[in-house]
Amino acid sequence: MSQLLKVRKASEDDASAIIDFNIRMAMETEQKVLGRKQIEPGVYGLFNRPQFGFYIVAEAEGRVVGSLMITYEWSDWRNGVFWWIQSVYVIPQFRRKGVYRAMYSRIKEMASDAIDDGEAICGFRLYVEKENEVAQKTYTSLSMDETHYKIFEELL
Repeated sequence: MSQLLKVRKASEDDASAIIDFNIRMAMETEQKVLGRKQIEPGVYGLFNRPQFGFYIVAEAEGRVVGSLMITYEWSDWRNGVFWWIQSVYVIPQFRRKGVYRAMYSRIKEMASDAIDDGEAICGFRLYVEKENEVAQKTYTSLSMDETHYKIFEELL
């Protein structure tokens, strides 16, 4: 599959697919119904604010089949930036075929290039649903380790 896959940094031309993926992901992971009007401003918001992050897309068979979002977190302990992997989505018929692995490989290449250019990138982080054991196995197989942290939030 990976030979037929093209992984690249997303552009605004990919926004419609990314919006669709976010809507599908909300339903699949949390049984939440989200509409385009709710998701669209946030997707375009990231394209308009590159200081906060970027999207990666995977293309196969002439269409976008997967995407993920990278956001940045400064770590004072490490004097560097973590790239948070978020909003990972691969359309069902392309799952378990190396799409996420290819996207992760691409962001590792991008981070390595950025480090070579003097940027202080110290690692990658992501969060995953507790019940999503398939995804957890994938992340472990890519040398990611489960941390001892729990995530808390307060929405405003």
